[in-house]
Amino acid sequence: MLTLRSRSGCFVLLVLLATVACGGGGRRGAAPTARGCCIEEGARVSARYRVEAITTRRFTQSTLWSAIEPSLRSTSLRVTSFGQSVHGRPLRAVTFGSGPTTVLLWSQMHGDESTATMALADLLSWFAATGSEADPLRDTIGARLTVVMVPMLNPDGAELFQRENAIGVDVNRDARRLATPEARALKALRDSIKPSFGFNLHDQNARTIGRQTAQRVGIALLAPAAEVEGQYGPTRATARLVAARIRAVLERVIPGRIARYDDAFNARAFGDLFQQWGTSTVLIESGALPDDPEKQRLRDVNVVAILTALEAIATGGYRASDPAVYESLPVNDRSAVDVVIVGATLVVPGQASIRADIAMNYDDALRQGRARVREMGDLSDVVAFDTVRAEGLFVHVAPAMLTNQVDRQWLRIGAPVEFSIRKGADTTSEVVRTFGGR
Repeated sequence: MLTLRSRSGCFVLLVLLATVACGGGGRRGAAPTARGCCIEEGARVSARYRVEAITTRRFTQSTLWSAIEPSLRSTSLRVTSFGQSVHGRPLRAVTFGSGPTTVLLWSQMHGDESTATMALADLLSWFAATGSEADPLRDTIGARLTVVMVPMLNPDGAELFQRENAIGVDVNRDARRLATPEARALKALRDSIKPSFGFNLHDQNARTIGRQTAQRVGIALLAPAAEVEGQYGPTRATARLVAARIRAVLERVIPGRIARYDDAFNARAFGDLFQQWGTSTVLIESGALPDDPEKQRLRDVNVVAILTALEAIATGGYRASDPAVYESLPVNDRSAVDVVIVGATLVVPGQASIRADIAMNYDDALRQGRARVREMGDLSDVVAFDTVRAEGLFVHVAPAMLTNQVDRQWLRIGAPVEFSIRKGADTTSEVVRTFGGR
């Protein structure tokens, strides 16, 4: 018997979000209270102000700035160039509001981590509408905060949709040395505006699961350590309260899919050093949600998260947060594999058949496509999003999976998957299921 079991579950968007997205509205006439903000408001922004020119998570700097150009015409927004990338692409910040508290948000310092960039584009569209329509929340943010947004810090990496910049350096591991122009520009921007709050916006491994939940993590939060994990000075303690507020709200949107990122101090990372430099900093990592290959639902979740944070800072509502709400977050656990086949006997041409489970990952965890062998052997304890139980069946490996040298063959980890599951050890036995190939 061949059965398929999925651990991904069923993602059900909060009814309130669906209602607002279909035309419902938030409260009007007064700035939302900490209790009421910002699920309805986030849903309304995502529905009404979404930048429709961006629909996938892979886009370049030119595509981004072309898409948000209509928003940048607004007198409510101010664009500043603050540096250049390795290849000379301009680094730009967009500012909204003129309040006494400065908040800095930066995204895509890893070129292949664009979920929050899309959310910032939508928020810029909303900010740009100031003056054309009443919006108490937007007015409160604009009056009490100066919000500085860097939508894309690593445009060279975004060109190839790769983590590192054009010379192969991880910009988020260059906060101490400041060898790259992107890192120097971010540090100079931080020093010039002296933000009270910072938001380091990233995408984490889409296969990460929560330790207690064993579910794919949608959002991971962290108030990074300033020097030693587990210790909280005033700057980090403030960041923890903001993160607690975000968690409290997002649990109503993606319940059970929020985790806490590893808080080990990293002296090379910007979030940790921002905290050390006196800016209360929150890391927001976008993981993955089921059936969301382009992270468009996580884009909306980011809008809610960022609005929640901005409102809490603008009103001071974060001060009422319970630190335990943050501390009780399940931590990010190991990465799950995409598919594991358990219980089958492996048949390799010219070799004796053996009992061996097979784990495989797709080249793209969200878009899937081609799969490769990740691990083989006793994998009965491996966590996978899809588990194929194949007791009593036989996995027949195709020649394309084998590496040949002289008169020997190797089945190597990383080989593109191409095999069939059959009822018998004989190659002519009935096929139950195939994987890979054409």
